[in-house]
Amino acid sequence: MFATFKQIFKKTNKDLKNRVLFTLGALFIFSLGNAITVPGMRAITDDLGFLELLNAMSGGGLKQFSIFALGVMPYITASIVLQVLQMDIMGISYFQDLKELGEEGRRKINKINRYLGIFFALVEGYIYSLMFMGKTGSAIEYVEISIILTAGTAFLLWLGDQITNKGLGNGISLIIMAGIINTVPNMMVEAFKNLVLNGNNTLIGVVSFIVFILLYVGIVIGVIFVTDAERRIPIQYSNRSAGAYKANQSFLPLRINSAGVMPVIFASAVLAIPTTLTYFIKNEGFNLFINKYLTTTTPIGFVVYILLIIAFTYGYTYVAAVNPEDISKNLNKQNGYIPNVRPGSETTKYISKVLSRITFMGAIFIAIIAALPIVFSWVSKMPSTVTLGGTSILIVVGVLLETYKQLESSVASRAYRR
Repeated sequence: MFATFKQIFKKTNKDLKNRVLFTLGALFIFSLGNAITVPGMRAITDDLGFLELLNAMSGGGLKQFSIFALGVMPYITASIVLQVLQMDIMGISYFQDLKELGEEGRRKINKINRYLGIFFALVEGYIYSLMFMGKTGSAIEYVEISIILTAGTAFLLWLGDQITNKGLGNGISLIIMAGIINTVPNMMVEAFKNLVLNGNNTLIGVVSFIVFILLYVGIVIGVIFVTDAERRIPIQYSNRSAGAYKANQSFLPLRINSAGVMPVIFASAVLAIPTTLTYFIKNEGFNLFINKYLTTTTPIGFVVYILLIIAFTYGYTYVAAVNPEDISKNLNKQNGYIPNVRPGSETTKYISKVLSRITFMGAIFIAIIAALPIVFSWVSKMPSTVTLGGTSILIVVGVLLETYKQLESSVASRAYRR
């Protein structure tokens, strides 16, 4: 790792160094914008509840109610909607045709994605202005705040494109990662205050803080391990000799966590809808039902949340991430097969069986990581800004690993050309 970073700042890799510096500069602009509060608004002091994930992804922007309060989440929401519309189960031929058009289709989908993301930003901005400004504002003020928040999201999408084209890595992913990392120093300061400065026993507080740090680091290491973990199915090709096969073995890698963080985002979105409705539907019975059964702070709501994560992990893995039938067909086209497994339906069944087993492990792992901050809030008296585990770690680790692999590949390719 250190050798890779050392290579970046060599004179022969000036273009790569400029890309890295451009990326850091763009992320600094994002952090700077997060400190600018929307005119007429003030920082939110109340517990955000189900919106804590959005607050983390925006780098604390929602809590600050900054011009980047929405972050790029409207764009992510639009991406999820379009991904669902492209699935065969939806039966919408227009989006399925775009998916099969290749590069031209991807450009059209990306264009639709951006327009839809801006629309979602406008809607979400208006909802948040109503939620956090209350009935004190006028209709014009609500619209102004909505436009400012939408403009902030639009600027971040443009900034993400600049990072992708002139910097290093996927710009949108890096902005989300930077937002989450921005909240870590404040979280550690809050944890230190609550455990050490506000405690009755300084020694116990210091030990507790050290244990908290060690647990946090341990969770990060565990996430790195599982994110990179994969089950390798050996593949043999009929047009290769036995000697060539042994010299250059092929594998079909199936990740334990093929779905990434999408199941948690889906589950959070499903639970967020009824909770959001309670701000507008002033019905005591409805609000009582939601608060009792569909919030993660209650045992029943917590169980529903975990079950949704497991269900979405299987659904997303099989529908969007890995398709055993497509893999089987591609192997057949390339004259490849799994040793001791017949091509065709038996190969599909075998891959599906293996995928089902490792997906179960991945689903349990994701559920545990997502459940950790909730359980931590139950057993500790920490403020909501201090969490242990959670979706944010999955996102940061995934983005950092992908960016580092791209950086390593760029360094290696430049060394090879010389």
